[in-house]
Amino acid sequence: MFDEVVSNKRRSWVLTIGFALFVALVAAAAIYLVGYGGPYVVIAAVVISIGSSVVAYWTSDKVALRVSRARPASVEEFPQLHNIVEGLCLAAGMPKPRLYVVDDPAPNAFATGRNPEHAAVAATTGLLEKMNRDELEGVLAHELSHVRNYDILVSTLAVTMVGVVVVLADLAVRMQWWGMGRNTHRDYDQNRGGNDGGLGIIIAILGFLLLALAPLIAQLLQFAVGRRRETLADVSGVELTRYPQGLISALEKLRDDSTVVHATTHATAHLWIEEPAAQTPAAGKISWINRMFSTHPPIDERIALLRGM
Repeated sequence: MFDEVVSNKRRSWVLTIGFALFVALVAAAAIYLVGYGGPYVVIAAVVISIGSSVVAYWTSDKVALRVSRARPASVEEFPQLHNIVEGLCLAAGMPKPRLYVVDDPAPNAFATGRNPEHAAVAATTGLLEKMNRDELEGVLAHELSHVRNYDILVSTLAVTMVGVVVVLADLAVRMQWWGMGRNTHRDYDQNRGGNDGGLGIIIAILGFLLLALAPLIAQLLQFAVGRRRETLADVSGVELTRYPQGLISALEKLRDDSTVVHATTHATAHLWIEEPAAQTPAAGKISWINRMFSTHPPIDERIALLRGM
């Protein structure tokens, strides 16, 4: 397990760097296509990439909590939640995260933040109402394992970085569609002697293809964030509680519950313990689309793995 956690931290930094480089590449393509050539493209792309990464590092957890409409969970209103988390943190030797609740009948939970010292765990009111103590302890141990395994850094950054990629690509494609910025490259090339026309056309075509595919590539990066980490969090959460049946029972309830979280988006879907959007026809009309973009492994596979422990 220790080797898995170390490997997970390494993958987290690789994915974080990958997101930053991808943002820089998309920014460079967007800036070039809307009408700016030469070395300024690279400089501007690096500035945008570094700037968005810094902003995401400091604010992504706040964005995730606000998008999910989470509110602070007071000790007076949710004593059991605080009691369970305090016990688990003591057993794990980690600081207690900030606790939030989401007023939603669907049972679910997520962790966010940039490190264990600046982490937050949110649970829906549906989870607190529908789970018994052992099941709730299993779910919270799973979320605290995300914090302890350093999943939350890349998972939280992905919320903002995916949004940056989609916005950049959308703006650039729209500006190209409406004919903006088509003459600047020609002027730039003429000022340099007019020798880059063919190469400029090739670069423009590749840039346009990149922008068209950017949202899909960003989604694939988001998939890389979610699936394996959920399985690792299940296993390390059970090691924390020493009671596999608690999390198994909780996952069975999550699987059988047809309600969906209303305060969520595709950008934050990978944060939750269970896919928050509709996954069956009974839960929603576009469930087949949600399954195509699912960021979680099937719950039955997760349950089977825990039963084998």
